[in-house]
Amino acid sequence: MSKDVVFTADESKPEELLKEFFEKFTYFSEEDKKRISDAWDFLLIKSQGVSHSSGSAYYVHAMRVAFILAQSEFDADCIISAFFHTYYNLQIPEEEIENRFGETVKKIVVGIGKIRTISVNSKTLVQADAIRKMLFAMSDDIRIIFIKIADRLDHIRNIRNLENEKQRALAAEIIDIWAPLADRLGMQQIKNEFEDLSLKYTNPDAFQQIKAVISQKKDERANYLNNAVSKIQEEAQKVNINVTITSRAKHFYSIYQKMRKRNKEPGELYDLLALRIICQKAQDCYTLIGIVHSLWKPLEGRFKDYIAMPKANGYQSLHTTVMCGDRPLEIQIRTQKMHDIAEHGVASHWLYKKGTNHDLVNASQLGIFNQLQELKDKQIEDESSFKQFKDELLADEIVVFTPKGDVKKLPIGSTAIDFAYAIHSAVGEKIVGAKADGKIIPLTQELKNTQIIEILTNPQAHPTENQLKYCKTGRARNRINSWLAANDPNFIDKAAQQRENDLNSEKNGTHQAAPQEKRGHHKGNGQNNALQQPKVEKVKIGNTSNFMITFAQCCHPTYPDPIVGYVSRYKGITVHKATCLTFQRIQNVEKRTVEIEWDEAKN
Repeated sequence: MSKDVVFTADESKPEELLKEFFEKFTYFSEEDKKRISDAWDFLLIKSQGVSHSSGSAYYVHAMRVAFILAQSEFDADCIISAFFHTYYNLQIPEEEIENRFGETVKKIVVGIGKIRTISVNSKTLVQADAIRKMLFAMSDDIRIIFIKIADRLDHIRNIRNLENEKQRALAAEIIDIWAPLADRLGMQQIKNEFEDLSLKYTNPDAFQQIKAVISQKKDERANYLNNAVSKIQEEAQKVNINVTITSRAKHFYSIYQKMRKRNKEPGELYDLLALRIICQKAQDCYTLIGIVHSLWKPLEGRFKDYIAMPKANGYQSLHTTVMCGDRPLEIQIRTQKMHDIAEHGVASHWLYKKGTNHDLVNASQLGIFNQLQELKDKQIEDESSFKQFKDELLADEIVVFTPKGDVKKLPIGSTAIDFAYAIHSAVGEKIVGAKADGKIIPLTQELKNTQIIEILTNPQAHPTENQLKYCKTGRARNRINSWLAANDPNFIDKAAQQRENDLNSEKNGTHQAAPQEKRGHHKGNGQNNALQQPKVEKVKIGNTSNFMITFAQCCHPTYPDPIVGYVSRYKGITVHKATCLTFQRIQNVEKRTVEIEWDEAKN
């Protein structure tokens, strides 16, 4: 799914495009070919006289998307769905698609249609919720997302046809969502192409600067890499291991990230070269890493074993960086099968004939799908929760271990607090300290890959509001928020408070003042309503009002607001508005809720 689509046939002759498609991709059965041909003819009829936004005939983009998908040997249903992935622009009824091409095709194109309005700027709540819906579409049929990725890839490849402002918007969308998503799906080639093409339009000066440096000393670099390749091949032959070695300069966006991180110009960077060694068996990978390390000194801390410990997206390989001559050289070693997975990711699931290689990565086994299932009912309620959701879902991961050897995968940037809650909520609530590889570390310190983490607890400890600042995962934040809302009368869930204010504003058609301003000192009456509230307003359970109550600070209930009571551990009964979002988020809230009402005789 990564080679650029350039038709040799005349684009103005759609019958020639279909002929070229079948000549290039021969894996379809005769029945598949007939279905695809019928779909193509139907598309031509429905799109007659219609142009794409680029100015080309409508069917050209559809065929390019189909080409991209066929490179990973997707099935006929996926190819047909690619033809009609913008069926809504042609005003084709869903029922007609189902009648002609089956329920599966209809389901896929309708799924794509549901996320058609996405403009991934990530700056508004509407867009955030759209992204959530897009990601959840993968849970229904992952081909929906593959077609969308192919669509975005074709757009970014042909971005030159757009206006400058639209170019920058599309490039920003690609780098913000689609490149990380391709990475999480294991599609390394697509991810690299997304990043490089986006950089060309988001930072053209840096792109041209890097391009110039890569172009310089091309012959010198080729000689250097050829010498390294020859030495590895010579040693591999001695132990009867057949290898295929390719050399390359790192892709532009990777170099750009190094420039930013190290604050250097591209000409000042030396680790820009890489070799990839492909062999046949996993055990040969380890023999080859020994050969490489005997030829050149490895750099400390740069060896990674992703074969024994695969990435969450299924990626497997051995990585090392050695000092070859006078410069660092990055080397990757993997089998051909690992390479297929690294290049195509989840799409490699379709690279088989009649199920002959089920050992390739399975979409349902990827961590991203487990996260999506856990988050399927979660509502993105504000921009902060969206950022947290997106960062956690699309960010790269680290692998850390419990002292017993259990594996925990966490987003990069996670702390011991996140780790504790990943083990169990009870461990997270009682955490007081942590050890990494036997040494005490601050709870605020980011964890590193492959560390062994030990959590220190105290039965008297409890979550604090300060811990929220150092959580990376939504699980930890939600658990801490719920505990504080239930047990700390001084805790104010600012996000929930703002959401309630916005909700009230929408209902009343006016802008509501913030609670602290609304209930603060009012000139002329000499009273502070916020301070007097617990004394003036009374609640009762049945006929009883002689019990300890605390008014929640998140929603500030006042007579005659509808209210609910929550039995807290230390503050008696906490009174919330019945509509309070913080109350609704409390864990196991139904087990500790009591029916209360205002004591109207006292109010």
